[in-house]
Amino acid sequence: MTKQQQLKETKEYLQNKGITNPEIGIVLGTGLGKLVDEIAIEQEIPYSEIPHFPQATVEFHSGKLIYGVLSEKKVVVMSGRFHLYEGYNLWEVTYGIRTMQQLGIKTLLVSNAAGAINLNFKKGDLMLIDDHLNLQGGSPLAFKGAGEFGDLFADMLEPYSKKLNTKMKAIAKTNDIDLKEGVYASVVGPQLETRAEYRMLQILEVDAVGMSTVPEVIVAKHLQLPCIAISVLTDECDPKNLQPVNIQEIIEVAGKAEPKMITLFKELIQQL
Repeated sequence: MTKQQQLKETKEYLQNKGITNPEIGIVLGTGLGKLVDEIAIEQEIPYSEIPHFPQATVEFHSGKLIYGVLSEKKVVVMSGRFHLYEGYNLWEVTYGIRTMQQLGIKTLLVSNAAGAINLNFKKGDLMLIDDHLNLQGGSPLAFKGAGEFGDLFADMLEPYSKKLNTKMKAIAKTNDIDLKEGVYASVVGPQLETRAEYRMLQILEVDAVGMSTVPEVIVAKHLQLPCIAISVLTDECDPKNLQPVNIQEIIEVAGKAEPKMITLFKELIQQL
């Protein structure tokens, strides 16, 4: 079965379930599932029931597609995303983005939990992603026939929509939310970085590091979907003062910062 046929089957299954005409797609990162409580949910489908959809294997990712109304707009939300470190390939990691675009979304909002490389940033801060470094050693567009979906040589001058970022900064200011801005680097994981790797990232002028988002954003660009992404900074990665990482603590920090992210996303959706 071709990739096109797979997507067509996935789309038809979801449309038959009543997911029609979503305007906005949202991807929720680690510890950031509470946005779902704000949605007037019309349909909730576990990934395991969707044809050709990968399964979320990370315990703190719930693994379902949610459709409903948020800030008076129809949204489709991936509650739980896929990562290379789970053993998926980059087609599978980004399958949800392609699916949401097939369903008709016009804008993509992405969130993630990340480590702060910029020592001026602290855990609990929010960072608007302005640009990225793809350090995952592959591209979600590097497959046979990728050109049939969009421009094979996708232009990465502006992977994150300047227009959306400008709106988001204004919303943050109005709501008195301290929104940092910076460069996000995506690595494979799942192990965390060594001190030497953190030093390398500092030399590369990276502000935050994580294990997701970049493949999804590349595919959004390939499909000409305007995109915005926010990192919740859950730990401070100072190579001179590195502490053991506690995943539970990371999830707690994400949970505490989450209400600010929800405010930003809800107000942005209202303005779209």
